[in-house]
Amino acid sequence: MTPQQPRTTARSAGVSLNRALSKLGLCSRTQAEVLIAEGRVRVGGKVVRNASQRVDLNRDRIVVDDRPVVAERKVYLILNKPRGLVTTRDDPQQRDTVYACLEGLDLPFVSPVGRLDKASEGLLMMTNDTRFANRLMDPASHLPKTYHVQIGTVPDEAMLAALRSGVTLDGETLTTNSIELLRSGGRTAWLEIVLDEGRNRHIRRLLAAHDIEVLRLIRIAIGLLRLGDLAKGTARHLTPDELALLGG
Repeated sequence: MTPQQPRTTARSAGVSLNRALSKLGLCSRTQAEVLIAEGRVRVGGKVVRNASQRVDLNRDRIVVDDRPVVAERKVYLILNKPRGLVTTRDDPQQRDTVYACLEGLDLPFVSPVGRLDKASEGLLMMTNDTRFANRLMDPASHLPKTYHVQIGTVPDEAMLAALRSGVTLDGETLTTNSIELLRSGGRTAWLEIVLDEGRNRHIRRLLAAHDIEVLRLIRIAIGLLRLGDLAKGTARHLTPDELALLGG
């Protein structure tokens, strides 16, 4: 006798309500949870106060403050992140965020694609296309990310070889695709470091393991998409050709 397959239930279908509001470009998941808790969200005509309730984006009618929520146009941005901003929408410590760079722009809700830490600069992508973002962040995509890093020493070949061999910290192995010396002068140097996956503070931890001080860390490219001469603190829409470089 062939065992029966478990039936798909309504709960296992679709996405959670707070995630649905984010995917539709209305707000972040955290903001959606507040709207839901305040009773401002209805699904199929009924008020829903459970953020984890599953909804079907193709079938369920979702209304917030008596206005139907419809999918926003897809937006793909490139931002030159300045140092000192955090890559998040809602910061519990009330620090300045990358969203300050988007003020005054007519945009739906967009989220960062990956992160740059507060002290890092350079190319940050933002979008409301969650499938596109997830594909870019998937380690299986092996999409290289290129950084220019100023360090507080002038490395010799032995130091560069040690960096290229990687390091294991707390059971986690940190490696790079490549590390090249760009230029040096006085007591500092610039390295070009390429990663195909970015672990938390990957470059900073790798260099710190060799007692190398990081003075500046700038991401200049994701795949074939380059930061170019985009002014610091500004954002612009990707061109169709640039989007094609990323497989969009």
